[in-house]
Amino acid sequence: MTRLFVAVPLPEEIKDQLEALCIGLRDARWPRDRQFHVTLRFLGEVEPHRARALEEVLHGVRAEPFELALSGLGHFPPRGKPKVLWAGVAPLEPLADLHRAVGRALRHAGVGPDERKFAAHVTLARLNGTPLHQLLDYLERNRALRSEPFPVTGFTLFASSLSREGAQHRPVAEYPLFGRRSPTAVRPDSPG
Repeated sequence: MTRLFVAVPLPEEIKDQLEALCIGLRDARWPRDRQFHVTLRFLGEVEPHRARALEEVLHGVRAEPFELALSGLGHFPPRGKPKVLWAGVAPLEPLADLHRAVGRALRHAGVGPDERKFAAHVTLARLNGTPLHQLLDYLERNRALRSEPFPVTGFTLFASSLSREGAQHRPVAEYPLFGRRSPTAVRPDSPG
């Protein structure tokens, strides 16, 4: 079984900006190896033959390239004990369009609709007992988080392995955005 998700990877300069925020919270588990991304769809554990079919069906995604920017911080759930610290992204409409296009492609492969509402974000930390007052102080200190717009020219199918140190993600296939032209996926381990 392979644990899969579809996401928009972030450019190095945005990862630099986010990495600078990964400090100062007790009981926070920060991402390993600068693995920041915007998840479009979590697929979970998938059989190898099914993983290949999902990889192929994502060729059919059609969306125009667009720009995003980091915009603010928050936590999930918004009420109750915080479990995830996140950075927001904007504007949301082009990203939501890409999310819907990915969902349509996956439905053609027999994947049901996502039960969760799409909430575009970049996970900064998993929280495990971080005191609420400490989190609120952190959010206040960093509330002005913004970035320059950055181009989104594609998305990636990732495999994720879990360990005691956290998740380790590796790209399985990359899909450039070409709008109405026919995109071709690129396997990260293949030439060209």
